[in-house]
Amino acid sequence: MKIGIVGKGGAGKTTTSALLAEAFADEGRRVVAIDTDSNPNLGISLGYSLEETEAVPVLPRAMMVGAAGDVTADELIEEYGRTTPAGVTLLSAIRVTEAGGGCTCGGHATVRSLLGDALEGHADVTLIDMEAGLEHLSRAGGTLAHADVLLVLMEPTRKGVLTAARTVPLAAELGIPFTYGLGNKANLPADRAFFENLCDDQGVPLAGVIPFDEDLLACERAGLRLPPGKGLEVRKEIKQVIALLDNLVPATAS
Repeated sequence: MKIGIVGKGGAGKTTTSALLAEAFADEGRRVVAIDTDSNPNLGISLGYSLEETEAVPVLPRAMMVGAAGDVTADELIEEYGRTTPAGVTLLSAIRVTEAGGGCTCGGHATVRSLLGDALEGHADVTLIDMEAGLEHLSRAGGTLAHADVLLVLMEPTRKGVLTAARTVPLAAELGIPFTYGLGNKANLPADRAFFENLCDDQGVPLAGVIPFDEDLLACERAGLRLPPGKGLEVRKEIKQVIALLDNLVPATAS
């Protein structure tokens, strides 16, 4: 299963990617999480310190992965993968360290190569935490062209849902079989109904609604992973999303 996580800046993509990855790993699945944000922080949400996250080596740009490519998946994971405290293998695809360093298209090309068939023997689940915006759907070749499912994180605002509505047809053109909106930070009693009603109006299938959680917010502010046993309502919704994904992806298997 290959899952792309996208959405507006601040919607909660990195935190949700980590929660999904950890929940899959807790079920005994081999999980690879790929951080494609130019300001990578996924490692922190998976239990690394800032220093450990910044020490994760960045994948070479424009590298072809596979038996006929520049490197095999075994070699790539051994050299560039890092096992996090959450039990998830982390890969860092892109990092901007200096001004005027050029575009990141080469890094996205490497991710696209990884998502072909290179990781299929090494991961039961691959999650890709994308940078904010929709550019990854418009790049030549499409970074997420090999994804099975696209999840669009949405805050409880009209702009958040409209972003998902714009994403659905772009993902379909790219050939991604399933695109779902995933509500996040639902705090008010009316937030779930807001997501359900507006997503229905805008033609956005809704995968779930993740509630606001004080413990999760505190961890985000402290730069820490959400400890086991905390955020129980959040984790409950994440498990329901996973159940939905498990029902979807077998229909796309080759």
